[in-house]
Amino acid sequence: MTTTANSPSIPAPVDAAPGGSAVELRIGGMTCASCAARVEKKLNRMDGVTATVNYATEKARVSYPAGTDVADLIATVVRTGYTAEEPPPPEPAAGPAGPEAASAPHDPELSALRQRLTVSALLAAPVVLLAMVPVAQFDHWQWLSLTLAAPVVVWGGLPFHRAAWTSLRHGAATMDTLVSLGTLAAFGWSLWALFLGDAGMPGMRHPFELTVSRAESSSTLYLEVAAGVTAFLLLGRFLEARSKRRAGAALRALLELGAKDVTVLRDGREERVPAGRLAVGDRFVVRPGEKIATDGTVVDGASAVDVSMLTGESVPVDVTAGDTVTGATVNVGGRLVVEAVRVGADTQLARMAKLVEDAQNGKAEVQRLADRVAGVFVPVVLLIAAGTLGGWLGVTGDAAAAFTAAIAVLIIACPCALGLATPTALLVGTGRGAQLGILIKGPEVLESTRRVDTVVLDKTGTVTTGRMTLHTVYAAEGTDEQEVLRLAGAVEHASEHPVARAVAAGARDRLGTLPDAQDFENVPGRGVRARVAGREVAVGRLYPDLPPPVARAVRQAEEQGRTAVVVGWDGRARGVLAVADAVKDTSAEAVAALRRLGLRPVLLTGDNRRVAESVARSVGIAAEDVIAEVLPEGKVEVVRRLRAEGRTVAMVGDGVNDAAALATADLGLALGTGTDAAIEAGDLTLVGGDLRVAADAIRLSRRTLATIKGNLVWAFGYNVAALPLAAAGLLNPMIAGAAMAFSSVFVVSNSLRLRTFR
Repeated sequence: MTTTANSPSIPAPVDAAPGGSAVELRIGGMTCASCAARVEKKLNRMDGVTATVNYATEKARVSYPAGTDVADLIATVVRTGYTAEEPPPPEPAAGPAGPEAASAPHDPELSALRQRLTVSALLAAPVVLLAMVPVAQFDHWQWLSLTLAAPVVVWGGLPFHRAAWTSLRHGAATMDTLVSLGTLAAFGWSLWALFLGDAGMPGMRHPFELTVSRAESSSTLYLEVAAGVTAFLLLGRFLEARSKRRAGAALRALLELGAKDVTVLRDGREERVPAGRLAVGDRFVVRPGEKIATDGTVVDGASAVDVSMLTGESVPVDVTAGDTVTGATVNVGGRLVVEAVRVGADTQLARMAKLVEDAQNGKAEVQRLADRVAGVFVPVVLLIAAGTLGGWLGVTGDAAAAFTAAIAVLIIACPCALGLATPTALLVGTGRGAQLGILIKGPEVLESTRRVDTVVLDKTGTVTTGRMTLHTVYAAEGTDEQEVLRLAGAVEHASEHPVARAVAAGARDRLGTLPDAQDFENVPGRGVRARVAGREVAVGRLYPDLPPPVARAVRQAEEQGRTAVVVGWDGRARGVLAVADAVKDTSAEAVAALRRLGLRPVLLTGDNRRVAESVARSVGIAAEDVIAEVLPEGKVEVVRRLRAEGRTVAMVGDGVNDAAALATADLGLALGTGTDAAIEAGDLTLVGGDLRVAADAIRLSRRTLATIKGNLVWAFGYNVAALPLAAAGLLNPMIAGAAMAFSSVFVVSNSLRLRTFR
């Protein structure tokens, strides 16, 4: 076995439209989904530009026509009130693998946010306690509350105020507008009540209620609202930022799988250099226990290579001179000398990471709806808050109650959860898929997995190994099985035919060394003959008349879907060897798993029907679901016919002749052990060759889609239910702030559950 059969082959995806270019921009300053919607809207207004902005990954994927410069795109983002830059290219061949690699690097922004949260929480806690527990209120307590609350509102809430001011200067309103307006209004009212009203009088007491209550406006304080809401929102933003980094940990771990250093051969000497300095054509040494630094070809040595970190295959594969190896896999056997074939962004590891990142940056259709809602949500909320203020004043004439209800509306309505619902689930789902050897090309794929009811399985290389294997040996009466195998193996060893190689390999595995063959002759279309140990041995179809026992053995092998090879010597047929493309050990389990998902498996092959039905029986596929003797170009017609019957079809394949069918199917699953053409045409890439991963891929995709929909139901439902409660005066603004902050935390936490997918 070689790594050629187990190494994933992932082509780099192409994003740009014909005649144009594409770029990925890192966007700074976004604080909510409406920010992302605003940047996306501005970019899409440029002539010929198509942009997708992802709030969770803080990136914009932009396709632009010839004649447009990246600087123009960046300038548009800056004019919108945000920052933009092209991110540096990833360096996959850097950093150790393992738990340390998966942990997030030090993030100064996260550290600053933690510091701001800690100080604000310590200062806000006494303010909230004094307001909520009237018996704790002492003479002049309100002035202590003001002293503690002021730095929380001004310094702690500075990120909200700064972002709100930036948006205001550009004539827009975002979530930060709601937060800033609500907290500053509460703080300003309190200042008025303290300095110009009766709230600053010694001995003043302030009751606390969960709902809006009538009170004398000149003695009503909202310091606990201003400080408490700011602290709650900082907590929500901190947990959100930390969770987003955890959600991207799988991709970071994938990028950091590669070796740090490599031993390069230079002028016959070994030199240790950073892996990033490798160039195509360099030869490097890989000792037992070391990682292979980059994709290459073995030029000297033999060993076993652990490919589990890329493919999930637990059994190391044997490699020798001429075999290909993949970067980031581990040499577990002898010393190897490898010639670098691909380096940097061209390696299979880098391409895998690129596919994962592309999927995380994309948007499902449900997310586009959420973005449209978030884009108009803030202006609508401002109108609702103004209507609430006017309505309460008109009905009750109570300014304090009207003000409290309006602030609650502003604070409860922030659409953070709406913007995080899809991207966080995609981040975690696609990252977990990468760890399991499942690469999801884009979020739109998830919708297809939900509807699929039929899965078409290519036989050769998908259900079977794609390699001929010796199964049984029959020897006529008076003849020894070992003798039949020994002589047949010696003759077939000189042939390059796939069946001959299977016979020779089977003979060597069972008997060890084989005798030499002389006077080898190939009879085209019929078989081969040679002299072995003084006997004239013929293998193939060279005997016109077969003894009845031998003829029965031939028929029995063919009925089982195997190729029968007749062996004889000295002019007489004496044995039969049965050779077949071996069914993968895991295929039957995979078919059962697909059935449990409610899918109907169909076996598709160009082989004759007898062989196909034999394979189908061994894996649990019914005879009526076998489509055999199909030419390569006919596979597309089969998929189209099934779709015309009303079925939603998934196709699993690995060969060049499967590419068109994979592209035609509603969902294409390409085995990563197959050809680049097949992988490029597929929607999901299964990095290893194990068919069981196909069922895992569909399960993970469906689970991710279900998580997205659950998040969106919560986010929509939360806002729809909370706004009327706030407008009706049934929510204290501080309770509203806590609920809004934890709605975002709930959505992100729900998405993180995908990390436990097995």
